[in-house]
Amino acid sequence: MNILCYNEHIMKRVIEVEDLCCKRCAERAEKKLLLLDGVSGAKANFKKNIIFVETELPDAALAACITDAGFTVKEIRERKGIFG
Repeated sequence: MNILCYNEHIMKRVIEVEDLCCKRCAERAEKKLLLLDGVSGAKANFKKNIIFVETELPDAALAACITDAGFTVKEIRERKGIFG
């Protein structure tokens, strides 16, 4: 029996935004994403204006969420490696 179970539908994505100006903004973006069903992890870096996301959702849903939180999405791409 396999005890460890990893959902093969989870995608690691990087969202580039224009206006993550401080730690509080980064936390707001993370919390907004984590409220979505289908997002299992979110970590924002305001110094680099990026958000790392583990999700089952399509990019359009992620973009809509971030836009709704008041940020401008520049690009969403696949996360490759540890640093994006």
